[in-house]
Amino acid sequence: MSDSSSFWSIECPVGDPDLFVCMNCLEEVFRAQVPIQGCPGCGAVSSFEAFSFDSLKDWGTEELIQKAQALGAQSGTSTPSAELISKVDDSLSI
Repeated sequence: MSDSSSFWSIECPVGDPDLFVCMNCLEEVFRAQVPIQGCPGCGAVSSFEAFSFDSLKDWGTEELIQKAQALGAQSGTSTPSAELISKVDDSLSI
């Protein structure tokens, strides 16, 4: 399911949760997308809910947390760095 056409992309504004967890099996997590054909682990459709990484760490299994961390490593960071935000704010005030 690595084909990008197999996923629905979800726009996640900065600061909003962008990790989508299957609430049926609690074993699959995706960043800013969900599989069109349903959860690859259990087949459930429309059972994904958004969480931030911090909230996921509060209740997720070790395996789920590791999957979420791997997604973060693939896409860089889950939130912009303070330095980047500062640069954007400075450019807006000029």
